[in-house]
Amino acid sequence: MEEKTHWKKLVNLDYIGAYSLNGQDLTVEITKVEVRRVKGEGGKEEDCTVASLKGQKPFIVNRTNAKTISKVYGSPFIEDWVGKMITLYPTTTKVAGETVECLRIRPIAPKETTFDAEIQAETKMLESCKSLEELQKTYFGLKHKNDSKIVAIKDRMKEVLK
Repeated sequence: MEEKTHWKKLVNLDYIGAYSLNGQDLTVEITKVEVRRVKGEGGKEEDCTVASLKGQKPFIVNRTNAKTISKVYGSPFIEDWVGKMITLYPTTTKVAGETVECLRIRPIAPKETTFDAEIQAETKMLESCKSLEELQKTYFGLKHKNDSKIVAIKDRMKEVLK
C-alpha cells in the first residue's frame, strides 16, 4: 500500500494536525507548553497555547484539549503537563456550521511502559525485514508508524535494503 500525502502537510508545515496522523492514534510526551504568536490560514496572527512534543511538530492546544489534559493529569497548570504523555487522535468537529478535521486527546493517561515496549517491538519488526517490499508491508501495518523513532528506523532500513 502506498503512503499518500495530505495536502495540508504542504501548507501547515509548523504544527501537527489531524492530517498528520493518517487516521492513527499518536502517543507523545509533552516537553514544553507556552504561548506563541501563530499565523492562521488567512494570515491572521493570534496568541495560542502551544505544546512542544518529543519527536514531533508542536501542537496547538485549544480549550477542549487543554481541559482534557487538565482532567487527565489533575492539574490546570501548564508547568505540570511537561513530561506527561498524551495520546492524540484525529476526529471531526463543527465550526461555523462546517465539519472540519481536528485533533483531540484521549481522556486517559497512556501507560508509558506499554508505549515504550510497543516502540521497541515495532523497531525489531522493521529491523528484521529482508526486502523493501517486506519493509513497506510491515511499516504500513504498524500502530506507531507516525512516531519519529519508527520513521527514522524505516528510513534507515530503506537505505540498507536498496
